[in-house]
Amino acid sequence: MFKRYCMHIVVLVLMFVVAGCVELSNNQTLNSLLTSYSASSAALDENTIAAGLRQALEVGSEKASLQASASGGFLNDEKLHIQLPEKLSAMTNTLRNVGLGAQVDKFEVGMNRAAEAAAAEAKPVLVDAIKEMSLSDAMSILQGSDTSATEYFRAKTGATLQQRFTPVIADKMQSVGVYSVYSQLKSAYTAIPFASKPDFDLETYLTDKTQDGLFYLIAQEEKKIRSDPAARTTELLQRVFAAQ
Repeated sequence: MFKRYCMHIVVLVLMFVVAGCVELSNNQTLNSLLTSYSASSAALDENTIAAGLRQALEVGSEKASLQASASGGFLNDEKLHIQLPEKLSAMTNTLRNVGLGAQVDKFEVGMNRAAEAAAAEAKPVLVDAIKEMSLSDAMSILQGSDTSATEYFRAKTGATLQQRFTPVIADKMQSVGVYSVYSQLKSAYTAIPFASKPDFDLETYLTDKTQDGLFYLIAQEEKKIRSDPAARTTELLQRVFAAQ
C-alpha cells in the first residue's frame, strides 16, 4: 500500500514538472486533448442516442432485407416461413382430399416467393420510415429490452409501412404467379357442391406476414448490436451502445 502511495506522489510530481516546462503551443495541444477527453467522457445527449438507435435500425433493416430476399429466405426458414392462411383451411384441406394437393403446395410456395421478392425492395421503405421517426424517449429505449428500438419502431410506423408496403407485395404476388394459382384454387373449390367462395384478403395477410418476418430479423440484429461489440460496425454505434 505504501509503495502504491509513493508511486501516486511521483506521478503527480512528474505531471507538474512537465506542465511547467511545456511551451505555449504545447499548452494549446494539451488543452485540445483535455477538451477532447472531456467531450468523449460526457454523457450522451438525446440527439446522439436517437441517431445511434436510428442507425442501428438502418443496419438491421439492410441485413434483414438481404437475408429475407435470398432464395429460400422465407420458404426455408422455419422462423419466417409463411403458412397457408388459417381462414383458407376449409378450402385447402378439401382440395387436398380431392387430389389437388400439388396445387395447394404451389400456392404456399408462391406466397413465400412473393415475400422474398418484396423483401428485396423493403430496405428503402423501412429506412425512409426510420428517418422520419421521432425518438424523444431515446434514453428509455436505449436502456430497454434487447429489442425495444425495433418494437418502438414498429409501433410508431406500422400503419405507414403497411400502406407503403402493400403495393410492393401486390406487385410481387402478380410477378411470381400467386394470384393465378389462388384463382385456380378458388375456382376448383367453388365447383364442388355446397362449397362457398372464400372471402379472404390475401394481400393484407401476405403483407402482414412479410413485415412480421422482416421485423423479426431486425430485432435479431438489434440484439447483436446491443450484446456484441463486433456487430457495432460504425463509430456512432460503438459510442452509443457502449454506454447502455
